[in-house]
Amino acid sequence: MKIKAVFNRDGGTFRTTDMDAYGAKVEEVFHAAGHEIEIAAVSGGEMNDVLEKAARRDDLDAIIAGGGDGTISAAAAVAWKNGMPLGIVPAGTMNLFARSLKLPLDIWKVLDVLANGRIIEADIGSADGHAFVHQFSTGLHARMVRLRDSYSFGSRTGKIMASTRAALGVILNPPEFEVEIHIDGKEERRRISAISVSNNHFGRDTLMYADSVTGGHLGFYTAPPLKPAGVAKLAVDILRGKFRDSAIITETSGQAVDLHFPKSQGRSNCVIDGELKPLGRDVALRIHPGELKLLVGADAA
Repeated sequence: MKIKAVFNRDGGTFRTTDMDAYGAKVEEVFHAAGHEIEIAAVSGGEMNDVLEKAARRDDLDAIIAGGGDGTISAAAAVAWKNGMPLGIVPAGTMNLFARSLKLPLDIWKVLDVLANGRIIEADIGSADGHAFVHQFSTGLHARMVRLRDSYSFGSRTGKIMASTRAALGVILNPPEFEVEIHIDGKEERRRISAISVSNNHFGRDTLMYADSVTGGHLGFYTAPPLKPAGVAKLAVDILRGKFRDSAIITETSGQAVDLHFPKSQGRSNCVIDGELKPLGRDVALRIHPGELKLLVGADAA
């Protein structure tokens, strides 16, 4: 295959990596596997433009994107829109999509897996047409990300510390709101503290990431109005990998989820694959089975 690899040199692990040495290793591994490969290490602000240009080329068989979850999500949107197979190098803090794909989380070890991998047809979600590979959420998670982003941090450790401070702030002041829910034609109205919609169900006994991205459905999770003690209990369940088993969470699935927030004043937020976005009064969430072509390990299910 002929491949273009684009790495976010500002993202996570790459900030402290010798990118010249890394590029040389990428070339060595992919050439040994019989591939042609071009490499670009660019700033975060340049990633989308470089990926867009690569995805539109008719002489490439695949692109590879390297960076954190936000970078990978943006790359998946580009690949999906252009029908270009995508491989990922996880270089962020959580690397949730890479975990779903059973890829090594080490930026050096993942190279052999990708170079000797295969292309599968995976699912991708969308929120009002905005692609997501992991999840859409609002309520508790959105408030935590908004608080976290209000703090200054310049490293992975700093981000973890900021997230811890933000989580404590949410525990002490959890949100509560009304939502009208339409799932595959079924309607109901709830008062809740959190919604999460995932690209396929989250796995059990894991952090909040899917075991498979080929199931063809959205996972839909809500938490009822919570007091601080309830939020703390939910946080412990999440850290223990017991989110789906939590007595607090209500779970279902579907292919089409429409949300209406009747009392929204236009000041609320949502989180799409870790990135904070404005939340509209209405959100249409869909699953697109098999529409994202992914370069994964040869043994991936």
